[in-house]
Amino acid sequence: MHILIFQGSPGDGQRSIGDHGGRTNEVLFDEALRSQDAAVTTFTLNVVDGEKLPQGMALSDFDGVVITGSPLSTYDDVPGVRAQIDLAREVFEAGIPSFGSCWGLQLMSAALGGTVRLNPKGREIGIARTIVLNDAGRDHPMYRDKPLAFSAFCSHQDEVSVLPEGAVVLASNAVSDVQAAEITRGDKSFWGVQYHPEFDFDMIAMLIGKRAKRHISEGLARTPDEVATIVADFRALNADPTRTDLIWRYGLEADTLNSDIRRVEFANWLATKVKPYAGSKA
Repeated sequence: MHILIFQGSPGDGQRSIGDHGGRTNEVLFDEALRSQDAAVTTFTLNVVDGEKLPQGMALSDFDGVVITGSPLSTYDDVPGVRAQIDLAREVFEAGIPSFGSCWGLQLMSAALGGTVRLNPKGREIGIARTIVLNDAGRDHPMYRDKPLAFSAFCSHQDEVSVLPEGAVVLASNAVSDVQAAEITRGDKSFWGVQYHPEFDFDMIAMLIGKRAKRHISEGLARTPDEVATIVADFRALNADPTRTDLIWRYGLEADTLNSDIRRVEFANWLATKVKPYAGSKA
């Protein structure tokens, strides 16, 4: 299974994440996908910076497309956003199975006629709590072996406010009405989540620490020391997810501590959408 990693984040931002000890979207998605199926190979295309597929390579060479997170907003009328909207629409219309997290869900929704806005409830950063599957979500293959209510890593300020034609909401929480959705039109399919199943505690610790001043200004933390404590605790949990003291302190359960439960959406997408599509091309 050959997967295109549709990079939605500018290269400068990804390099900054690396400079702060984080892992890039390319690394996170490659690791998450291959951890769920060793048959996966990936190729990354930095769409926002204007990269094109190499000569001799086409979208039809891929069995699936994953769209990464991004600091951009779909309502910004700039070339890097317009190019991504156009390619997301092309991927969907080509019938290639696609999956998006955070920006990926927002991007595909906007590309297919939906609306994205700045969330009036504010930023959701760290752990998105009590994401609840609705009736459609409980019966959906993306959530096979997932708890009916769960927490997940997150970092976003925008949300999908109006879904496009053919979309069904699968999960919500108190911050975002659309925490997960599927868009289908005929045999075309996109699965998207507002949270980040590709993240781990280390990635969240890096994002919180890197943006400490912003979080303090928004009232999400009170002092730099408070932010530093959260960062240190999350890094400790990444190194040792059995730390009972920290599990108790942050009210954590297996949905964030167990990588297979965190990433089950990828496993289900590969098994339900990508493998059959790849097989049909053989």
